[in-house]
Amino acid sequence: MQDVVDWLKTNGNLKVIDEPLDVNLEIPHIAYVEVKHDDSRPILFTKPINREKNIEYDMPVLMNIFANKELTEKIFDKHPDQVAQGIDKLLKLKPPAGFIEKLKMIPELFALKNVFPKRLNVKGDCQQIVITKDKVDLDKLPILKTWEEDGGAFITMGQVYTQSLDGSMQNLGMYRLQQYDKNHLGMHWQIHKDASHFFDQYQRAGKKMPVTVAIGGDPLYIWCGQAPMPHGMFEMLLYGFVRGKNAQLVKSITNNIYIPKDVDIVIEGFVDPTKMEIEGPFGDHTGYYTLKEPYPVMEIETITMKEKPVFQATVVGKPPLEDKYMGWATERIFLPMLKPMAPDLIDYYMPENGVFHNLILGKMKTLYKGHAQQFMHAFWGVGQMSFVKHAIFVNEDAPKLEDDIAITEYILNRLDPKKILITQGIIDALDHTANESLVGGKLGIDATDKEVEDGIKTPLNDATLLQKMQEIDSNILELKQYFIHTKNPICLIMVNKVQSMQNIIDKLKVLQDNIKVLVIVDKINNQIDNPYMLLWRVVNNIDAQRDVILEPFIAVDGTNKSQIDGFEREWPKDTHCTKEVLDNLQARGLIDIDDAFIRKFGLLSFE
Repeated sequence: MQDVVDWLKTNGNLKVIDEPLDVNLEIPHIAYVEVKHDDSRPILFTKPINREKNIEYDMPVLMNIFANKELTEKIFDKHPDQVAQGIDKLLKLKPPAGFIEKLKMIPELFALKNVFPKRLNVKGDCQQIVITKDKVDLDKLPILKTWEEDGGAFITMGQVYTQSLDGSMQNLGMYRLQQYDKNHLGMHWQIHKDASHFFDQYQRAGKKMPVTVAIGGDPLYIWCGQAPMPHGMFEMLLYGFVRGKNAQLVKSITNNIYIPKDVDIVIEGFVDPTKMEIEGPFGDHTGYYTLKEPYPVMEIETITMKEKPVFQATVVGKPPLEDKYMGWATERIFLPMLKPMAPDLIDYYMPENGVFHNLILGKMKTLYKGHAQQFMHAFWGVGQMSFVKHAIFVNEDAPKLEDDIAITEYILNRLDPKKILITQGIIDALDHTANESLVGGKLGIDATDKEVEDGIKTPLNDATLLQKMQEIDSNILELKQYFIHTKNPICLIMVNKVQSMQNIIDKLKVLQDNIKVLVIVDKINNQIDNPYMLLWRVVNNIDAQRDVILEPFIAVDGTNKSQIDGFEREWPKDTHCTKEVLDNLQARGLIDIDDAFIRKFGLLSFE
C-alpha cells in the first residue's frame, strides 16, 4: 500500500492529513463527508489515535481509494467497458475452423495463462513481521468505529480468504469484521455467500474452519472480493484477467490458504462452528443500521505484516460513497455475463441512491409481448442479481439510463399498472423491510411499450391538492408533485404517521381524478424537495407485496413500518453522523460543510 500511496500522490490528488485524529468517529466522519463532494479525493491519515484506549498507532490509515470515476478507471488502468469487451470476446470464442484461424487464436489463448493465480513457495512481503498467537493484539491496528451506535470497531476493507472443506475451491469475499477483543473477530458472511456455504461444510463435519484476512495491497484485490463471480470461481482469476498478469500468492503461516504476497496485513485464524457471538449493530451501505444477530467468530492464530504497513479502510452509510465507484466498475464489467441469460439486454444501470440491489434499470431490444417479464424472472433467478428488489425495463429507443431526468420521464409516460409485476423471492440479508428475513416482495415494471394514452383527468396545483388532502386527513403535512408534464406525475406527500398508510390511501381514493402515482414518506428525516434522498428512502423502505397498491391509482407506502402496519420485526435506525464530531471537525478546518450540505445528504437527524 505504500506503493499505492505514492501512486495516489501522483495520480489521485491524495489528501494527506497529519493532524492526530481518532479512529472512533473522527476519521470515518471526514472520509464520509469527503466522498460526497463532487471532487472527492482519497485521504491518508498519518496519525491515527484512539483517545478512549490511549493509543497512538504506528501505521497510517488510507481511505476513499475509489474516490471518483476517473481514479477508478486509473486503478483498472483502462475503462471498465474495455474489460467487459474482453470478457464478451472470451464468452463468444468458437473452435477455430482451420489452421489460419488457429493461428489467429494463439495470442488470445496465450493471454489466458496470465489469468490463473500463481502459488509461490516463498515467504511474501506481507510476512516480514510475524506476531505469534501469544502476542496477538488487534488493538495494534487502527480499526475504525464509524457510527455512534455501532456495536464496536469494524474492519471494513478486509479481504476474507476461505476454502472448501476438501480444499478444491477457494473464495475471496469482502465482509465486515467486528473486533470483539484482542484476538477475536465477528465474521459477517451472509447466508447466501460462498464463505457461508464453506462454513456449512465444516459445521457438518464438526471441524474448525481456517480463515485468512488480508488488508491492503493492490486496490483491485478488494474490488475482486465484492465482484459477483459465479459460485466456485476464485475471484483472483478476475484479478489476473484485468491486470493481464498472474496474482502472486503465498501460503498463510498457520493454514493452507493462499493470499497475495504484497498485501500489508494478514490476520490468520479459524472459526469454530460450535461458537457464535452477537455481531452488530453496524451502520451499513443501505444507510441503515443492520441489527444484532449471531455470527461465527474468528479466533486469531497469528498476524503478519510488512515492515511499514498501511491500514486500508472504507466507510459505508447513505449514498453517495466509495462503493458508488466500485459498483460502477462492477456494473460495467459484468454486463457481458448477464447477456447469455438475457441475450437481448443492451445495457443496465444500478443507481447508487438505489443502493444497488434495491433498484435496477435495464434497456433491452423488445421482440415480443412479455419479453420484459421474462427478463425480470431471469434477473431474479441468477446469482447476486436475485437480490434485486425493483427492476424497470425500457426499450432500446429510451434515453441513456444514467440520464436520470430523461429516463424517468420515459418511464412515467409508459407506466401502466397492468404491466407491473409484483411477486416474491429472496432478498439481501441486509434488507429490513420484509415481514420475514431473506424473503420478500419484488416489483418489476415493463416500460418497453409505447406511451400510455391517459394522463391525469383533473390536474391540480400543489397548494390546492394539499388543501383537499388535509381536509380528508390532517396528518398529511406537505405535498409536492414531480414530473407533472408526464402521463403519470408523482405526487409525494409527507405525513405525521399515527396510523397505517392503507387508511390514508383508502381515504384519498376520492381524489383518483387528481392523482396517478402517490408516494408517501414520513415527515421525520425527509425533505419534500430532495428527490435524490427520497428515492433512496422509498426503495429502501418498501416491500412491494405489502406497500404497493395499483388501483385506483398507484400508491407506494415508503414510510418506516411498525406494529401500526402489522410489522413485528425491529425497524432499524438511519445512519447519522454525530453532531458534536462534525462541529469539532468543522471548527478545526478538517471539513467544509454547511446546513444545505448536511440536509442534502441526510448527515444529521431532523424533523
